[in-house]
Amino acid sequence: MIELLGILLLVQGGGGLINRLLGSTNPSWFVQLHLLPPGMHVVASALMVAAGVGVLFAERARKQRRSE
Repeated sequence: MIELLGILLLVQGGGGLINRLLGSTNPSWFVQLHLLPPGMHVVASALMVAAGVGVLFAERARKQRRSE
């Protein structure tokens, strides 16, 4: 379940970041683009990518510790 959260954050953040960096004005299905003001879209998307990567690496490390 934790992995699903990490993947969701990564997809939402990465997609929103690509959406904004390519200059699209359509928020599409990216949650942060619907909820936040336009000035925060890139920052929020980058933070979501970082959070997703962090969650996935933390879960991977936790599983490796358990198997030892």
